[in-house]
Amino acid sequence: MRAFVEQIEKTIGASPIVLSSHVERHYGPSDDTLYLRGTVHFIDATVMDFSLFVMRGPRGIIVDKYRFQYMTKSGRMIFRYDNAPHHPALSSFPHHKHISSDKAVPSTMPSIKDLLNEISAMILTGKS
Repeated sequence: MRAFVEQIEKTIGASPIVLSSHVERHYGPSDDTLYLRGTVHFIDATVMDFSLFVMRGPRGIIVDKYRFQYMTKSGRMIFRYDNAPHHPALSSFPHHKHISSDKAVPSTMPSIKDLLNEISAMILTGKS
């Protein structure tokens, strides 16, 4: 479980678009569960908040619930990935990506590296 957190922190820390970050870890009594939440500030003043509920399963780490929300510096959502079960018509249910406040599209859970790559491309093209 701790290696999972260290990999996330290492990936965030190595990104050239990250200005600062803060990650909170809340382990369950037996270290078999973890609630992880954090905030990442980027060089263009945009922000990503994230939260993950993680469990140790028989075959490794299982991310039970997640949310990655990328926002402008004023807090307006740019996009959000999550697996809250509120879009049952999507082919990837419960996984989805909000691309606006009223539109969600099918997706899978992105890795931290994939998120940073997506955000980097938006920053470089001025679309953030």
